[in-house]
Amino acid sequence: MIYNRIALFRAERAVSRRALAEAVGVNNQTIGYLERGDYKPSLELAMKIAAFFGVPIELLFSFQPFESVADALRRAAAVGE
Repeated sequence: MIYNRIALFRAERAVSRRALAEAVGVNNQTIGYLERGDYKPSLELAMKIAAFFGVPIELLFSFQPFESVADALRRAAAVGE
């Protein structure tokens, strides 16, 4: 299983599935399949998506589930106290 944060990055930057799909050269349904975990991206596609968002690939894709955003914020707040 490959986990991803594509939907999170899209929402944060107000990018539609269609816009991302056009930018990386795939069908917009492919982005939906990726977000749901129904499809594993090729290395090339994963790198194109990471480049589109301007982030390292490991911020978008992982073999381990990502920590929830709420948990990360709570942890960061606790460290700052």
